[in-house]
Amino acid sequence: MNPFHYAPADTVATALAALQQHPTAVPIAGGTNVLDLMKENVARPRMLVDINRLDLSAIEPTPQGGLRLGALARNAATAYHPLVRTHYPLLSAAILAGASPQIRNMASNGGNLLQRTRCVYFYDTATPCNKREPGAGCSAVGQLARQHAILGASAHCIAVHPSDMCVALAALEATVHVEGPGGPRAIAFADFHRLPGDRPDQDTVLQPGELILCIELPPPSGFFAHSAYLKLRERTSYAFALASVAAALKFNSEGRIARARIALGGVAHKPWRRTEAEDVLVGQAPDPAVFDQAASVLLEGAQPQGTGLGHNGFKIPLARRAIVRALALATAGTPGPERPNATTPGIPA
Repeated sequence: MNPFHYAPADTVATALAALQQHPTAVPIAGGTNVLDLMKENVARPRMLVDINRLDLSAIEPTPQGGLRLGALARNAATAYHPLVRTHYPLLSAAILAGASPQIRNMASNGGNLLQRTRCVYFYDTATPCNKREPGAGCSAVGQLARQHAILGASAHCIAVHPSDMCVALAALEATVHVEGPGGPRAIAFADFHRLPGDRPDQDTVLQPGELILCIELPPPSGFFAHSAYLKLRERTSYAFALASVAAALKFNSEGRIARARIALGGVAHKPWRRTEAEDVLVGQAPDPAVFDQAASVLLEGAQPQGTGLGHNGFKIPLARRAIVRALALATAGTPGPERPNATTPGIPA
């Protein structure tokens, strides 16, 4: 057993002070990922800072017409919140596609952003892993890599980000508000997670001692009427995505696409989005051929990884078809409790 200190915090200030006491100190809320990492001996924090007493659970409108999601609001509470269901159903659908009900009841919004990859080599401490130990090497490169990245990978890491919620937040252009030794700062969601480069151990741009306070969603801008989250996985329940798509469209009075958002999950070290792909759709009538053109732009540069039966080249056509299908679902209208479908979970009344 690896010994650690436990430090409950009552305020943001005391939490920040505790996080600065040791370089490996980490905050704990639901613990749905941190405790797994500790039990598997993947992570060995010297201090756990319990932040559950902090006043960071509110989900409330912003003065600008958006929505603020507290970092300690649980995933389930967020997915079922009336304001999220009504104005950001894409986020509800993405959250409900992830994990199990029990985990969603415990997992916090801030923790969802910080969860580590589920790469099997990362969890296997008997194998070298640059994400666990920089400079050790990547055991996945050239080996069994069925679950791994096709976009944004490097010679140092081909792992993928596991979150469903984050894919929707990327499409919705959320902002992450944090506070740390240098004071508060706002981070655009597109900049929050990092590609692996030569430092795959650094998943995000958070600085040491910084704490997520909330996630801010911009005004819905009409995307609530035409959105869909499509998740493709090897089994229906409690599995991470081989590829997932968050798609949202806004139509003009002539039935043409006025605005579009597309983000991919399960294919890169972070949720994958390219505005150039969305620009392909603007001004166009919804059509599978146009959707396929957008998919080509979004998947530009995709490279398969692995070898033999573990080769993940199948992910490229899989992701392409998923993009086309998700855009078709979004065109048909956001599914709800009165019109669920087999690929996007309906939101219970």
